[in-house]
Amino acid sequence: MSEHSQKRIESRVREAVGMLIVSGEIKNPLLNTLVSVTRVVVSKDNAYATVYLSAPIDDHDLECSITALTKAAGFIQKRVGDFLGTRNTPRLTFKADVAVRDGDEINALLDSLRQEREKAGNGE
Repeated sequence: MSEHSQKRIESRVREAVGMLIVSGEIKNPLLNTLVSVTRVVVSKDNAYATVYLSAPIDDHDLECSITALTKAAGFIQKRVGDFLGTRNTPRLTFKADVAVRDGDEINALLDSLRQEREKAGNGE
C-alpha cells in the first residue's frame, strides 16, 4: 500500500472512532466521552491499526476508557469497516497516548525554570 493510501486510511479510522466515542454509540459506562483519538498507526499490510487516545482526565479513567473500547473492539471494527467501505478492515488495538501530557509537563517545567532565571536576574 502506498504511503498516501495508508495516511488516508489512518485519517479515516481516526475520524470514525472519534465519531463513535462522541456520539455515544459505544454503550459502556466506563467510557468517558472526553477521550479523543490523537493518532492512528496502520500497519503496512493494512491488517492492524493502533489507535492512540488522550483525554484531560486522570490516568485511571483513561485506562478504564481504553478497557471499554477494547471490549467493544468488534463492534467498533464493524462500524469502522462500514465507514471505510474497504474489503478489509484493520484489527484495532487501543493505547493511551501520554505524549500530550508529557509535553505539557515539560512546558510547565521550562516555564518554571524561565521564571526562576528572571527572578534571579532581577535580584542582582
